[in-house]
Amino acid sequence: MPWLTNKDASIPLTKDQVEGILKRYDTNEDGKLSKKELKAAFKKMGLRFCGWKVGRAFLHADIDKDGYINKEEMSELVKYASKWGIKTY
Repeated sequence: MPWLTNKDASIPLTKDQVEGILKRYDTNEDGKLSKKELKAAFKKMGLRFCGWKVGRAFLHADIDKDGYINKEEMSELVKYASKWGIKTY
């Protein structure tokens, strides 16, 4: 998914599309993303410093502090991840 890594990319994605991409990494299909699953997603998207970014993303998006990003927290994750070049509209 190289279009997700280039800040100059002209192909923005909808928030729903980004959420759909991230949800594909819910490997145990429990409806939420663990830090390990999110790190795998970020790596596949070509983001650098994935471990650090996952930690920062959880600080911002894991509102209930349970160690997972659930369906209700996903929009906050997408909003925060847009700071790293994942373009949404």
